[in-house]
Amino acid sequence: MIRHHPDDALLLAHAAGNLPVGAAIVVESHLEACPECCQRLHLLHVVGGVLLDEIEPATLAPDALTRALAAIDSAAGSAAVAPGADSDASVATPSSRPALPSGVEWPRALDGCAISPWRWLGPGMRWSRVTVPHDRAANVFLLRIGAGKNLPMHSHSDLELTQVLYGEFGDERAQYRPGDFDGADGEIHHQPVVRAGGECICLTSVEGRVLFKGVIARTVGALAGM
Repeated sequence: MIRHHPDDALLLAHAAGNLPVGAAIVVESHLEACPECCQRLHLLHVVGGVLLDEIEPATLAPDALTRALAAIDSAAGSAAVAPGADSDASVATPSSRPALPSGVEWPRALDGCAISPWRWLGPGMRWSRVTVPHDRAANVFLLRIGAGKNLPMHSHSDLELTQVLYGEFGDERAQYRPGDFDGADGEIHHQPVVRAGGECICLTSVEGRVLFKGVIARTVGALAGM
């Protein structure tokens, strides 16, 4: 049973297309696993449609359509990839992804993303970089933490979103199991601890930086791009 979900403000921002790319991927991965949040998102779309119907129509300039089409053509031209441009992350196949435990499926939200092999992060801890082809600056990664291990105490300079894919972890606020979603910002200081019975794998996006306490933790976090 999924117990932890995005709040309405986050779902509304996602519905409006206002979330950063990395955050949107994590929210979308939660929606794939959570019928309850899909229903909430549908309701937000319905409410938004009703509000649009109640807005007084605005009078457009005679050349509004022409200018809009010209803007679309201009944007499409600037987004085109030049011949020979780097495109190593534009296509990713399931066979190129790192291994997951039996029965665990990759979120469809990661389709097309390049996912690196598991890399060492610390004793009993590994991570994998997710490269989003249309926004390589998006800070998205997977964490694979061993049974009974914990991440160092940290806070956040901005928004950190996490979706549990496998296993269980907890912090000072709650326990998080497969399908659960967690959002943390600068007001949250926590030290996630993985349940002793097995490892935990999470999909995480970070806006800004993770602010680890301790020199070693900060150094390792910086090397991992956290």
